[in-house]
Amino acid sequence: MNALLTDPWFYAAAVPAVILVGLSKGGFGGAVGFVGVPLMALVMSPVQAAAILLPILCLMDIVSVWTWRGIYDRSVLVSMMPGAIVGIGAGWLTAALVTAGMVRLIVGAVAFVFVLRWIYQQLRHGSGHSASHNRIAAAFWGVVSGFTSFVAHVGGPPFQVYALPLRLDPKVLSGTAAIFFAVTNAVKLVPYFALGQFDATNLTASLVLMPIAPLATLAGAWLVRRMRPEIFYPFTYCTVALIAVKLIYDGVLDILY
Repeated sequence: MNALLTDPWFYAAAVPAVILVGLSKGGFGGAVGFVGVPLMALVMSPVQAAAILLPILCLMDIVSVWTWRGIYDRSVLVSMMPGAIVGIGAGWLTAALVTAGMVRLIVGAVAFVFVLRWIYQQLRHGSGHSASHNRIAAAFWGVVSGFTSFVAHVGGPPFQVYALPLRLDPKVLSGTAAIFFAVTNAVKLVPYFALGQFDATNLTASLVLMPIAPLATLAGAWLVRRMRPEIFYPFTYCTVALIAVKLIYDGVLDILY
């Protein structure tokens, strides 16, 4: 029998991780889902955690896209998606060189600066200030999101660096993110398979955890539909800040030790 599936610590880490990722996929909490790999990495390697989560993420994406069907911002997707594909390709090509710790540190630092910028804008312009679409910025953050998503499933912070300042309606933001990451995760299946990450152990663990995925995703969507923008955005930025600190801490530890 698969030794991983008989380890109670696997379930202690993996079940909360899948629930949090599902809530995030449904649109609630934004950055809350970024704890998925780090939480599971407490009881297994980050690489194995990422491989187990990817099929589950794809199932969540299907539920999320269906839940938010017809609700999205086309300009964000058109501007960011090509860059994301490029970023995934770069992650595949450099998979043997870039460590998960390096990615965590970089993503955490970017996300933390992003939150500081938002606080500055709130103090200077007030809560009603929103940014405009910028194709160059969208392409850049699309590449970063695709790359970090490939390496450690942490493509959310770079995506939000571009998307959150637009101050879209929470439902539109959730629907746009659902499509963006559904395509991103589907594309990632090819290089993950080519790199040998989908062995029998990992796929069996994915199947065991999958029943939790749709329920958590639908719960996240239910919560988003009932949150006002003035609550949704501060909550999301706060979770981004918390996860940024966690990623920086984990990244430094991985690099030093």
